Amino acid sequence: MDLLQGQLSEGMLEQLSNSIGADKQQTKTATDGILSTILSGLAKNASTPDGASALANALDKDHDGSILDDIMGYVGGAKQAQNPRMTNGAGILKHILGGKQGGAIDMISQMSGLGGDKTGNLMAMLAPMILGALGKQKRANNMDQSGISDFLTKSVQSASNQRQEMGIIGKFLDQDGDGSVMDDLAGMGLKMFGKFLKK
Repeated sequence: MDLLQGQLSEGMLEQLSNSIGADKQQTKTATDGILSTILSGLAKNASTPDGASALANALDKDHDGSILDDIMGYVGGAKQAQNPRMTNGAGILKHILGGKQGGAIDMISQMSGLGGDKTGNLMAMLAPMILGALGKQKRANNMDQSGISDFLTKSVQSASNQRQEMGIIGKFLDQDGDGSVMDDLAGMGLKMFGKFLKK
């Protein structure tokens, strides 16, 4: 998470805001929520041997980290990846969040004030960067699938200690999906969630 937030300079946030046509502060709040959500989703998926194996294969084949070499070019649309799967944000999100994607977008919209369509667009732009950062870590540390699973679990635990919204997102991802996401989140302290993110 720190690796990614290091990439999100002021200029980068400005570019993301411009790309989705949104307020910069709302974009920052939504970006923090999206990073937490995708990281938690990846950790949850990689907690099973099959999930960890699928993620390791995807990182080896499609997400080597080269997207981070010219991140401004990618966000601005000036640079097209040679491998279309590398930048297929919608496909990546479907794999990570599955049927929970709509609820995750609602949750992040609610806490950031961004409209659902803008939140969805931002999420699809950030997903390839997150996998690129993870692929870069995998290569730098020569991690196998159990190494990736451990790395993600520890990252989420560490982030949960520093960012209390991670616990709320974790509960959301663990839910069985019935009932209203917003009702569930209100019970989990969504108002607090917004305050944490705006710090």
